[in-house]
Amino acid sequence: MAHPPPRTALSGPALVRLLARIGETDVQASQQPLADRLSQWLGWTDAIGLSTVLSAPAPAVATGVRADGEDEAQRCLNLRSALSKAIVTDAVLAPPRPQPGHARHARVQQVQEAPDMPADYAMFRQSYLALQQKMEADIGDLRTRLRNRLAAQSSAMAKLAALDAVMERSLSVRERTLLGTVPGLLGKYFERLRKADQAAGAAQAAEAAKATEAETDAEAEAPAETQPQNTSGAWLATFRKDMQSLLLAELDVRFQPVEGLLAALRAR
Repeated sequence: MAHPPPRTALSGPALVRLLARIGETDVQASQQPLADRLSQWLGWTDAIGLSTVLSAPAPAVATGVRADGEDEAQRCLNLRSALSKAIVTDAVLAPPRPQPGHARHARVQQVQEAPDMPADYAMFRQSYLALQQKMEADIGDLRTRLRNRLAAQSSAMAKLAALDAVMERSLSVRERTLLGTVPGLLGKYFERLRKADQAAGAAQAAEAAKATEAETDAEAEAPAETQPQNTSGAWLATFRKDMQSLLLAELDVRFQPVEGLLAALRAR
């Protein structure tokens, strides 16, 4: 029997690899140089803005204001930790765990709530979009702050800050559009997992029915181990974990410009 060729292992940011797996897409690494690919994102007005910054003389900077950037490094660390915590503790993605002293009550409650699991993706989509908006706003504010600090260090650094500002304006719309497609891919993934769970449950129920029919009247009641198991919590747990992983990977991508500005600020 012929087997499909294995997918090529994709190297690159975790976000790309996760999206390829969730979307069941065989992504091939681009052979086009980065500069050529980036140029496709820029319009003629963006090119004029970049050319203006690059050709302009370096602005004069007041002396005696150089800083090592350690305070900003701590600020970046604090923001990244706060955003990561917001993702891993989100009420939709990480439902509160029961207290150890209430384990029996929690098990009963879990069984009672199992039929009321979310029947659609709307709640998860809303949560993802809210976290995306928070990342964009908070990281954008930090990026602006770092540029201001960088512009006060030296003429060369001021020019770098101006270049970053132009790049942010030029690429932000395209970035927002691309990252905005992630919730749609997650919605399709959600439906695949749910349908697979429903199919598994139906197959399990059919097997249990066959076993019951084959029993004698004296053994009409099926043993507990042959009863179909409720797996709805398992597929939702898988989905929540993958959704959290995507958000954390997106956070890594969004923080890359910040890390570049911080490295420049700390350079001696």
